[in-house]
Amino acid sequence: MSLRQYTHTMAKITRKPLLKSRSTVSKRGRNLPGPSAAAPKRNKPARKPVVKTGPALRAKKSVGALRRWTSAEVREAFSRFQKANPDPKGELEHLNPYTLLVAVVLSAQATDAGVNKATRALFAVADTPQKTLALGEEKLRDYIKTIGLYRTKARNVIAISEKLIREFGGEVPRTRAEIESLPGAGRKTANVVLNMAFGERTIAVDTHVFRVGNRTGLAPGNTPLEVELELERVVPPEFMLHAHHWLILHGRYTCLARKPRCEVCLINDLCRWPEKTV
Repeated sequence: MSLRQYTHTMAKITRKPLLKSRSTVSKRGRNLPGPSAAAPKRNKPARKPVVKTGPALRAKKSVGALRRWTSAEVREAFSRFQKANPDPKGELEHLNPYTLLVAVVLSAQATDAGVNKATRALFAVADTPQKTLALGEEKLRDYIKTIGLYRTKARNVIAISEKLIREFGGEVPRTRAEIESLPGAGRKTANVVLNMAFGERTIAVDTHVFRVGNRTGLAPGNTPLEVELELERVVPPEFMLHAHHWLILHGRYTCLARKPRCEVCLINDLCRWPEKTV
């Protein structure tokens, strides 16, 4: 074949239209995307949801799932707490209702020991709302700067002091609603002050009480308020005054978050926790 013939033959081949496959022509004769078009993306199979495991899930599942304590068991537990510690005390150091209020506000996301270290010097010079305002926010910050969120807490303490003087005659009010109206004070703060300063039978649910209530099955609940209301329902009246102190101390020193000391627990035979070590 000559070069001219080869060129003529190749020209015919390159000009020859591509045959359309049946899949590229619709019934109405309209062209549809052919094989050269980009293939549609395949939908990726949905990922299987991650199944959470571990203590957090087990604790969540245990709420309401454990066998309920009987009234006799609840009474027995608090009788043991009372026998071991007849007059439990809160560990926040204070001089009067006002310094107790300040200490509780400062203790948010902080340890009692850390708060006490800061307030010993502070309360020596500022144990009333008037003295705190005279001290001023800047100097107040210097006293509590070892406590987390100290700038925000200093502002709250100054605002609390101002409101106490303006609306309550410089005294700490004696109702939950009034205490909760103070800057930086919530339900737990109100319950602690009402209990420790004024002898009210309130139960403050902190992280320790929340853990003990749920882990043991004594007072299960998904929120601190649910645990509080359940404790108010099940705790016998004669134990209500000190109930939250016993539970806080039990959670702080025995029913620890990571490694509970089940072997020395006063109520290990009553506890419903399936992972207890005794």
